[in-house]
Amino acid sequence: MSTTLAVAPLTTQDADLLVEAAHRAAVAAGVTVSVTILDAGGRLLTFRRDDRAVLISGETSTRKAYTALQLDAPTADLVDAVQPGGLFHTLPTALDRPLLFIAGGVPIHRDGRLIGAIGVGGGAPHQDHEFATAAIEALA
Repeated sequence: MSTTLAVAPLTTQDADLLVEAAHRAAVAAGVTVSVTILDAGGRLLTFRRDDRAVLISGETSTRKAYTALQLDAPTADLVDAVQPGGLFHTLPTALDRPLLFIAGGVPIHRDGRLIGAIGVGGGAPHQDHEFATAAIEALA
């Protein structure tokens, strides 16, 4: 009989902490953003769009989170892979949303296992990535 250790899932409290941490990092940089948190099954746990953020930033943050979750990789690491001739140039999506290869989507792991993803949209790509990773650091 094998023993499997349970890994705590991403909770709504975790999701709220992630959103608040990403929001604080964005405010400190003078940027308005949208933040999406998904659980390991791709279900929306929480979403926040700052009042002054452009409307499309909400869809962008969600697509970044789905991409990071599906590929279990930060979207910042995938940009070159989707260029013509790149590894993922013709990769189809298994989810009902198209992939988005712009920095700002980051998978969330606990005890080495994928438990969800965060997507941040609204700033420059490098800023969105920084806001997402700052949020994950706050969760640790």
